[in-house]
Amino acid sequence: MMPTWNFFAPCPRGLETVLAQELRELNAAEICIANGGVHFSGDIRLCYTVNLQSRIASRVLWQVAHERYQNEKDVYQVASAVAWETWFDPALTIRVKVDALRCPLNSLDFVTLRIKDAVCDVFRTHAGKRPSVDTDEPDIRIHAFLDAQNVTLYIDTTGEPLFKRGLRKQTIDAPLRENLAAGILRLSGWSPGIPLFDPMCGSGTFLLEAALISLDIAPGAQRHFAFEKLQNFDARSWKQQSDQCIKRQKPKVSLPIYGSDLYGRALDTTRANLAAAGLEGTVQLKQANMLEISAPALQGILVTNPPYGERMGESEALAEFYPLLGDMLKKKFAGWKVYLFSADAQLPKLIGLAASKRTPLYNGALECRLFEYKIVAGSMRKKQQQTK
Repeated sequence: MMPTWNFFAPCPRGLETVLAQELRELNAAEICIANGGVHFSGDIRLCYTVNLQSRIASRVLWQVAHERYQNEKDVYQVASAVAWETWFDPALTIRVKVDALRCPLNSLDFVTLRIKDAVCDVFRTHAGKRPSVDTDEPDIRIHAFLDAQNVTLYIDTTGEPLFKRGLRKQTIDAPLRENLAAGILRLSGWSPGIPLFDPMCGSGTFLLEAALISLDIAPGAQRHFAFEKLQNFDARSWKQQSDQCIKRQKPKVSLPIYGSDLYGRALDTTRANLAAAGLEGTVQLKQANMLEISAPALQGILVTNPPYGERMGESEALAEFYPLLGDMLKKKFAGWKVYLFSADAQLPKLIGLAASKRTPLYNGALECRLFEYKIVAGSMRKKQQQTK
């Protein structure tokens, strides 16, 4: 029987509840929601599963210590008590990252240095040599979190963050992270088979994530992970999981997923990203002005990340755009649920629609809202039907 370990999966803030739902579906145990992520437990095979299949987590951190502390010396002692030499080889490079909340210590940089010293001292004692530090592309990332009383140490089993699927080859300005897009899709209630439309698709993140979900393609199927470098790596179990995921993939067919954008450059980027993922022909794309489009189906879910203007000219242009957008949605998208993800405080005031839900989310450090609008047939639509 494999031992059970404690893990923490960080995610974009606001998606903790849907990440907990996803982890439950992946058979994680002892799920506990925290700010910015979810604690859970399971064996090493579950660690592989979450890295391979989670669409919402940013990383999978494996807890190796959790102790009380009062000063930097205590933190050093906690790190010194971990048998680092049993988890990875000193030939690998490391990086230590420290986060804190209400931590009483004066310098997190000094804490970071003391944890690095402790790791290296353990290796010197047991292996006669120490790992080198690489702050750019380390083999092993060590994470520490300090609150007012406790220090928790983690080994990062992921490496490059999980939103880097190894698929997207091109981006435009300020692309939406893949795990944030996947979380928004889950919050919208969308599921495969329901028509999905992004009329301002940019580099196509919503569309790509929806296609991967529809075809049951694991988001981590085309990348490597840090756990493959750990000494307890079970290559056989990992291969079994990878092979099973490949067998589950569905044939690549045309899907009821639609995207448009005003700019041809954005559509070229979307096509390139779909092609890089082997998803050519699965998503329907066309160049169009959002204010002139029509619904691609009688009912469905529209989800998009509208432009957000910080300069005065952009702000004034958007103040004119939002009411027109609201009118277009009322006229052409009756029967649809609309989700607009934006950091612009003007949008809910000017769009002329009553939001049925407002979900706070963060795009990195930027506070945003996911606005839900249930579009019903209005008097204008009824008059049009009566004249037919």
